[in-house]
Amino acid sequence: MQEQLARANKVAWESKAYQAWVEHHGSPEEQASKLKMDPQHPLRYWLKYLGNPSGKKVINLLGSHGMKAIALALLGAEVTVVDISEENCKYAGEVAAAAGIPLNYICSDVLHIPDEETLGQFDIVLMEFGILHYFTDLNDIFALVNRRLGANGRLMLTDFHPFARTWRTTVNLQHPTGNYFDDTVREGEIAFAKLLPEKERSGLGKVLTRGWTVGDIITAVAANGLYIRTFEEIPNAQDPSFPEFYTLIADKCEVPLKSLRIGPDEG
Repeated sequence: MQEQLARANKVAWESKAYQAWVEHHGSPEEQASKLKMDPQHPLRYWLKYLGNPSGKKVINLLGSHGMKAIALALLGAEVTVVDISEENCKYAGEVAAAAGIPLNYICSDVLHIPDEETLGQFDIVLMEFGILHYFTDLNDIFALVNRRLGANGRLMLTDFHPFARTWRTTVNLQHPTGNYFDDTVREGEIAFAKLLPEKERSGLGKVLTRGWTVGDIITAVAANGLYIRTFEEIPNAQDPSFPEFYTLIADKCEVPLKSLRIGPDEG
């Protein structure tokens, strides 16, 4: 099933994505200028967990148009992006060139990176916004995170809150319109569609996604040797009574999994 999702989503992300980024962010030259003026702003959710990026080796999985990666590079990090879309790669490469910084962008299905081991290990794995719903098994992606993190490496993950997926569009929280535990694969609109003029939205491919609960996410991270440091829930800007995003911070666990005490002490 994962292969089916990857094929459909690659097709969807390679139709008008470049145009959408130009419509939303401006030309590569314009976006590079904005990033150079304030590279910290795109990283505002993570700087308190990251510290000084200078000299750190970062891999941005499913890094899309590369704005977070380019901001990190402007602050002195050595950054690699992995993403499935050639159009995302094109825009990111042009912005990076205009900003005058190097960017290693690998256009690939993140679960099938060519010669993955040659990438080495990283200080930081960054994953952000609308990503986990592209996987049918979270263990696959978090196993990759573990493999690519070096000693004391850190995962920084920010994504849309599963609670918001179910309750955000409802008027009365006592009667949610969605099913929080729905794990079916669904066809939906590509994320950048709303950035295009209405006349340009016809013919866009559909993406295939599935939802995950908070429990699913935390369990998969922990099961793959990552020590969860924090799970920060970020309120919705328009209605702070419920969350819109979350940021999960986890460090690579240096203790062998078999020696970890998971259940109650039997001693």
